[in-house]
Amino acid sequence: MLDINKIRKDFKILSDEKAPIYFDNACMSLKPNTVVNAMNTYYYEFPACAGRSAHKMGDKVTKKIKETRTLIAKFINADSQKEIIFTRNTTEGINLLANSFPFKSGDIVLVSDKEHNSNLVPWLRLKEKAGIILKIIPGNNDNTFNLENFKEQVIGAKFVSIGHTSNLDGVTNPAKEIIEIAHKNGVLVHLDAAQSIAHQKIDVRDLDVDFLSFSGHKMLGPSGTGIFYGKQKLLEDLAPFMVGGDTVESTTYESYKMLEVPEKFEAGLQDYAGIIGLGEAVKYLDQLSFKEISEHEIKLNTYITEELRKFPKVKIIGPTDPVLRGGIINFYIENTDMHKFAIILDEMAGIAIRSGQHCVHSWFHSKKIYNSARVSVYFYNTMEEAEIFISNFTKILKII
Repeated sequence: MLDINKIRKDFKILSDEKAPIYFDNACMSLKPNTVVNAMNTYYYEFPACAGRSAHKMGDKVTKKIKETRTLIAKFINADSQKEIIFTRNTTEGINLLANSFPFKSGDIVLVSDKEHNSNLVPWLRLKEKAGIILKIIPGNNDNTFNLENFKEQVIGAKFVSIGHTSNLDGVTNPAKEIIEIAHKNGVLVHLDAAQSIAHQKIDVRDLDVDFLSFSGHKMLGPSGTGIFYGKQKLLEDLAPFMVGGDTVESTTYESYKMLEVPEKFEAGLQDYAGIIGLGEAVKYLDQLSFKEISEHEIKLNTYITEELRKFPKVKIIGPTDPVLRGGIINFYIENTDMHKFAIILDEMAGIAIRSGQHCVHSWFHSKKIYNSARVSVYFYNTMEEAEIFISNFTKILKII
C-alpha cells in the first residue's frame, strides 16, 4: 500500500505547510527532489557535452545519458537502446514520425475522435502537404473506443495513430486489441502514451506496438524531455527530418554519411540535465507499484465523482464508471464559464486544476461544449485534498 505521507516528503513543494492542492497532473506532474537534485548536480559538477568531448566531464555526461537510455529501454521493455530516441516531448515524437515516415498521396491514416492536438494537427498538415487521407474513428456514446468501427475503417489503411489514454476523460483505449487488428490488416500502429506512461505499466514487446511517444514532464521528469520509441528495423528505414551536428558520422563539401539509430534522429546538443533528470524519474517510478497507483487514483476519482453527481447542473465527460476514467474527472457546469470557476477555486483555496478545451478542441467543437474543468489526480494526492476540493466546489456553486 502506498505510504502517501512518506511519499509527499519526497516532493519539496508538498512538504510546505501551505502546499498547494495540485490537481493538474494530466498537464504536468510534480517532480521529486531526486530529479531536481540530479539536474542541479549536472550543472554544478559536470556541465559538459555528451558524445563529443574526450575530457572527464564529457565522459561522465556521456555515461549518464547512456544510463538513462538503458533505464528507459528497460522501463518499457524495448529490445535495445537503439530503439530509444530522446525528444523534447510527445509532440516532437509524433512530428518526427509524421515527417520521417514515407507517406504517399492517398495513404490512409486513422485517428480517434478525441485525439490531443499533438496527434491530430501533424496528420492534418500531412493531409495538406502530402495528400494523405485522414479518417476519424467515431467512438461510443460514452466516449469509449469503438472496436467495431475500427475493424471496418482499418481495412485498406496505411497507418494508425491512437492516444493510449485520453487526456480528455482518462479512458484507456484497448491498445493490444487495436494493434492485433491493425497488424492482421498489414497496418502499422503508433501509440501516444503521454497520459498512460506514468499510470500503468507499458510493455512495448507485449503490445507489439510499432511506434510509441511519451513526455517526461507527465511522469515526474523535467519539462522539455520525451521519448520516441520504434522497432529498430522500422527506425532504420525512417529518414530523419532534422539533421546536423550529432546526426552524421562524416561530411565533405558534397556529401554526408548519417549515423545509425538512434543518433541519426537526435540533432544538435540535447538537454543533458533534463535527460539525466528523466532517468531519476524512471528510477523513482520503478520503486512504486502501478497497481497501487491505479487503485489510489480510482479511490479519489470515485469519491469526487459521487459528490459531483449530487448536483444536477454538473455534467461529467466520459463513462459514468470512474474506474474507466482512471485519475481524471473532467466536468462542466451548465451555462458556466469553467475558466472563471477554476480561477475562483485557485484564489479561494489554492487548488490548481485545468480549465478550457484541453488541446482537444475538435471534440469540444463537435459536441458544442464551450469548455470544462479537469481534475486530474496522482499518487501523491490525498483524500483530504479531495474533500477540500468538494467543500470549495459547493461554496463556488452558490456564487457563480
